[in-house]
Amino acid sequence: MAVLDSGGVAVPPTENGVADLDRLHRRKSSSDSSNGLLSDTSPSDDVGAAAAERDRVDSAAEEEAQGTANLAGGDAETRESAGGDVRFTYRPSVPAHRRTRESPLSSDAIFKQSHAGLFNLCVVVLVAVNSRLIIENLMKYGWLIRTDFWFSSTSLRDWPLFMCCLSLSVFPLAAFTVEKMVLQKFISEPVAIILHVIITMTEVLYPVYVTLRCDSAFLSGVTLMLLTCIVWLKLVSYAHTSYDIRTLANSADKVDPEISYYVSLKSLAYFMVAPTLCYQPSYPRSPCIRKGWVARQFAKLVIFTGLMGFIIEQYINPIVRNSKHPLKGDLLYAIERVLKLSVPNLYVWLCMFYCFFHLWLNILAELLCFGDREFYKDWWNAKSVGDYWRMWNMPVHKWMVRHVYFPCLRIKIPKVPAIIIAFLVSAVFHELCIAVPCRLFNLWAFMGIMFQVPLVFITNFLQERFGSMVGNMIFWFSFCIFGQPMCVLLYYHDLMNRKGSMS
Repeated sequence: MAVLDSGGVAVPPTENGVADLDRLHRRKSSSDSSNGLLSDTSPSDDVGAAAAERDRVDSAAEEEAQGTANLAGGDAETRESAGGDVRFTYRPSVPAHRRTRESPLSSDAIFKQSHAGLFNLCVVVLVAVNSRLIIENLMKYGWLIRTDFWFSSTSLRDWPLFMCCLSLSVFPLAAFTVEKMVLQKFISEPVAIILHVIITMTEVLYPVYVTLRCDSAFLSGVTLMLLTCIVWLKLVSYAHTSYDIRTLANSADKVDPEISYYVSLKSLAYFMVAPTLCYQPSYPRSPCIRKGWVARQFAKLVIFTGLMGFIIEQYINPIVRNSKHPLKGDLLYAIERVLKLSVPNLYVWLCMFYCFFHLWLNILAELLCFGDREFYKDWWNAKSVGDYWRMWNMPVHKWMVRHVYFPCLRIKIPKVPAIIIAFLVSAVFHELCIAVPCRLFNLWAFMGIMFQVPLVFITNFLQERFGSMVGNMIFWFSFCIFGQPMCVLLYYHDLMNRKGSMS
């Protein structure tokens, strides 16, 4: 510990913990005479350096004095054991204000510090408020969850969809056969491209046909279509990457002389089950499987899936059933229904994201020793809609930039049309995943995704003009307050109208 003199110079304490006043005054006088000598003999640059050094010493002395003052504020036993004396701590002559500083909540400093305490407060408030709402809902409406929410006897009617899921494994084998034939020079390059196009198109149309022909549940249809889209994206990546490797291996000016084209069924099989959509012959691998960690993540997956089902059955379904078509009737009533639906819909969406992108993909990666686990970035801090789409679903984003966006740029398509093409592909698959299980083709999901294109440019402009917070707020409003609840109401009422007309 040190004691500060009136000039801010640190003085070591004596053995009994009290600084010697005579020694302090002698050091003060010596320091003054030395400074006077330096000011007479040193140039102005040395004076500036000396001043800077004094500021550094003063800053260190201030920190030491602050620590001593904090110690002195403790109990008497602590002060006595530390050998301090409050008569010489934090002297009045030491400046208390030495530099310009911002308040912690000012716009320039708010993002330069930790907000863990505020985050904990928000968690506590959310738990308290939502616990009260859950209790109030149960007291008012009772237990609304049906026993057949997860499984019932009618689910056995969906066996054609289950068989269709199993048969999707035929298409990767067909793609492998095509690549093997190209490697052995049995077919030419144009023929291989045509065969890959036929395989990928059949892989999409076949499950669509099965889903539309069978009177299956919505959840079963969505599962099949999601799996179909994933397999299609993987097949396209496998064909496109194999073609690119083959082209580089046969070119005269290789970028990497170690590139060689070969076909491996083991690599393809690993890729088809790995948590990625971008094919490559090998992937970074983790050293081992943590069985305890997998068990904990699986337990979380069960808990959050149950929570998601509880919110859907207890909150969302009653709100939707008691609503009207948002585009037909009173505008204020439609706004009220959308706002009432936005909060439980947001909770379900966050649970879905956590269950799939964090828990399930990490469990799968751990079981397969898949090393690259950047399945998402901090999309909640997205400064624009474009940032959100680049960060929230990294497997799809990497696929898009690898197989759609940059290939468009390489064939001289401008940047804006390339962005529109990427969103067009995304919109088509969003429409397939929702419209086919509902057997409705009103293009609500398609238009919702394509509406993101102008939002990307609007939020980019607002971010440049007004800063990042405006774009972030527009992102949260457009997705969670307006966009998703509106789509839920539109599809529900269109589905009910379709069932009513059929009956």
